[in-house]
Amino acid sequence: MPRRFVRERRRDPYYRAAQREGLRSRAAFKLGYLDDRFHLLAPGDRVLDLGAAPGGWSVVAAERVGPEGEVVAVDLRPIAPIDRVAVVRGRVGDPTLEERLPGEPFDVVVSDLSPRISGAYATDHARSVDLVRAALALARRVLRPGGTFVAKVFDGDLVGALLDEMAPSFDRVRQTKPPASRGASSERYVVATGFRPGRLGRTAPGPAGPVPPASAI
Repeated sequence: MPRRFVRERRRDPYYRAAQREGLRSRAAFKLGYLDDRFHLLAPGDRVLDLGAAPGGWSVVAAERVGPEGEVVAVDLRPIAPIDRVAVVRGRVGDPTLEERLPGEPFDVVVSDLSPRISGAYATDHARSVDLVRAALALARRVLRPGGTFVAKVFDGDLVGALLDEMAPSFDRVRQTKPPASRGASSERYVVATGFRPGRLGRTAPGPAGPVPPASAI
C-alpha cells in the first residue's frame, strides 16, 4: 500500500471515526447519511446489501432495521459473521443468485459495488454504470412494490441515460454525494424510492459483454 495513501487515510476523520467506533469501514458513514437524509430504513425492513464486503453497510442496516428486520449481504469475498445478517457468496449478474436469496421480497436494495479501477476514467465510469444496471435488474425482480433502491455510481456522461432508464420504475430518483465520500472522488449515490413493478425504462446502449468484476469501496 503506498505510503502517501496510508498517511492520507490516517488523517481522514471518517477513517479515524470508524476505527474508534469499531466499524468495519468508513463507508458505514455513507449509508448512515443516506438513511438520515432519505429515511431509507425502517424497523422490520428486509434489506439486500450488494457488494457488501467487509460488511460496513450491513452492520448499519442491521442496527437500523432492528431485531424484527433482516439483512442479506451478497459478495464474492468472505464476510465475517454479523448479527441478523445472512451472507450469500455470489456475484451480481449471476443468473443463479436470485434463487439463492432467502425469504420474501425486500423493502430496500442497496449497492456499494465498484469496478476494479483500471486508471482509465472513461472505462471505470462505464463499468460503474454497468454494475448499477446489473444491481437494478436484480432489484426489479426482488423489491416489493413501494421499495427503495440505492446504488453508487461514478459520475460521468452516461449517468443521465442511466437515470432515464430508472425513472419509470420509481416514483422519484435523486442523486447525492455523502460527506464521507472523499472530496476528490467522483462517486455519487442514486436514491430511487417508490418502486413500481412492471414499469421498465428504455435501456441505453452500453459496452457489450459480461458484468465486470467488482469490489466494494
